[in-house]
Amino acid sequence: MLRIPPALSRGLFIFALVAVFWLALQPAPDVVQIVSWQDKIEHAVLFAVLMMLGSLAWPDRMAQVVLGLLAYGAAMEVAQSFTDYRFGDLWDWIADAIGLLLAAIPARLLASRFSAQAVKAPGTAGARNQA
Repeated sequence: MLRIPPALSRGLFIFALVAVFWLALQPAPDVVQIVSWQDKIEHAVLFAVLMMLGSLAWPDRMAQVVLGLLAYGAAMEVAQSFTDYRFGDLWDWIADAIGLLLAAIPARLLASRFSAQAVKAPGTAGARNQA
């Protein structure tokens, strides 16, 4: 199975955080609204993806990833309230939190799978001790 180097997964996670924050501070594009609460669904999906990326970047620090992303979402809403074309919304932050919670279990499973592979990989400390 594919193993993602920690530096790459952390770089992708940080790049995603910067890109999402920057996009959140740009004027909102006109999009076709298919369902009501579409914006909240988009927030939940986005934060679920960020949670998955964060779990790959720091598989042994899931609680810190969740708390960090909650703070990140709050900071994004506060920053949007300082623009003339966006506004901070508590419901957006709640949607962010729901996305994190929905992704927490799959993210934990994914993170444990990748960290288990790192332990089993040849050349690790465990493999040297057995030789």
